[in-house]
Amino acid sequence: MSTPLPHIRPTEVREGVACMCAHGGACSTYAPGHALHLIQARIASATPLEWTDGIVERADALEGTLVVRDLDGDVHELWNAGGAALEAPAGTPVALHRRYGVLAVGRAQFNVA
Repeated sequence: MSTPLPHIRPTEVREGVACMCAHGGACSTYAPGHALHLIQARIASATPLEWTDGIVERADALEGTLVVRDLDGDVHELWNAGGAALEAPAGTPVALHRRYGVLAVGRAQFNVA
């Protein structure tokens, strides 16, 4: 006769995951405003008619915020933890893919929220 195994309780899982950028490291998540996922970049480049050109009106590198005014006059308030505000100071021409949340500054692309 075998001895029944003791019941092992499941380990508790935490839902609140913190991105490494909150601790000064590189982004460890692909949530809006964090790291740009390869699929996100590819799908944005596959839909070229949805890009909108604009000019950065304000950029705050400490908070990671940017204010972009597109050529139609619409204002977009964006946030990025990966340094988009450092790459695009006020007056910088940019392209914004509103549907997929991608900001292009020259050849550099950022995931924005």
